[in-house]
Amino acid sequence: MVRAETLPSGLRLVTESIPHVRSAAIGVWLTRGSRHESDADSGMAHFVEHMLFKGTHTRSARDLAQQIDSIGGQVDAFTSKEYAGYYIKVLDEHLPLALDILSDMLLRPALAPEEVAREQGVVLEEIKMVEDAPDDLVHEMFAQHFWAQHPLGRPILGTAETVQAFSSARLREFFSRTYVASNLVVAAAGRLDHDRLRDDVAKAFESLSSPGEAASGVPPHVTPGVVTRRKDIEQSHVCLGSPSVSQTHHDRHAALVLNTILGGSISSRLFQHIREDRGLAYAVFSNLATYSDAGMLSVYAGCAADKVEEVVALTLAELRTLRHEAVPADELRRAKDHLKGSVMLGLENTSSRMSHLARQEMCFGRQVTFDEILANIEAVGADDVLRVAGEVFQDGAIAASVVGPDAAPPLRASQLVMETHA
Repeated sequence: MVRAETLPSGLRLVTESIPHVRSAAIGVWLTRGSRHESDADSGMAHFVEHMLFKGTHTRSARDLAQQIDSIGGQVDAFTSKEYAGYYIKVLDEHLPLALDILSDMLLRPALAPEEVAREQGVVLEEIKMVEDAPDDLVHEMFAQHFWAQHPLGRPILGTAETVQAFSSARLREFFSRTYVASNLVVAAAGRLDHDRLRDDVAKAFESLSSPGEAASGVPPHVTPGVVTRRKDIEQSHVCLGSPSVSQTHHDRHAALVLNTILGGSISSRLFQHIREDRGLAYAVFSNLATYSDAGMLSVYAGCAADKVEEVVALTLAELRTLRHEAVPADELRRAKDHLKGSVMLGLENTSSRMSHLARQEMCFGRQVTFDEILANIEAVGADDVLRVAGEVFQDGAIAASVVGPDAAPPLRASQLVMETHA
């Protein structure tokens, strides 16, 4: 049973009681991410995430680690473009301690100067890891070029320059105005009692500040064209894509089906035509990324440097086909069943159920039931996929990034043209 309520402070709580399990997952979710930072603060949301594990006023970093380990807990955190999350999964009997640890981290972080200096080194190495992983770097480059001069295009990690400029005082100022009740959602799933947890959450977070700044921003504009990076590597990595629908758009389920057909499964067109039929790539797939006011449908492939043009041409041919030809009934059926299975199989543990609760609350302000999600996917028709493909895959809206060896032939913007013939 799912229950949701807003506490007097503005803190939102949503829970799902699952009596037949012995675990419980609880998380605190922040409705702010890297897109809500200023240029000078780029990477700060992610850096604060790191710092919340470096000790509080009453617990050292080692204390936090040992207390979580002592109850067999699993703890994790992340920062994304539009939100961040901190969560612990424990046996149901340890839920009160998990809440106490999370509230201590979220309310009383030490943010000690010596820890800030130490963690700057850690995050700088994390930035270097992306630079040394071409399959990650090509996606980062794509986003920065695709949404140039917009916060959604900035790297979540920030840059070496911005991270090195962070100080304890700046982090504390960012934390105090960002981690407030109106920006937070507490979500929990598993063997729990909602009323008891509500009382515990209210007490644990009673010192939380209530007011907060409303999120502001404008949708990004697309910058078409090609951006290239030369590396001393054997393989070329290619990412190309176009704008897509936002996370609340009425066509979001049609876009999900479109992505599944294009490159979201091993029976997808890209996987079959580029890898299986021609052996041009080991890894090739498409991905749909959605945000509050924008979206991106991208394709990735890793291939030999002299095969980049062929892979791009084959990909564009698939996009054109999807624009102009209705998907056959059997392929549509397979894609919808795959998508429904993926949705449901991904919700078979308390951690994923907890994450689902939080995301529904943050995105829609309500709980979208599983039956509603499945019905929306099932309602997608071939005409919906055709219409969305026609709106998404257009001339002047295709961009690409390439990371490859020095001798790789260049990919040109003129090779990304989507023909407009019917």
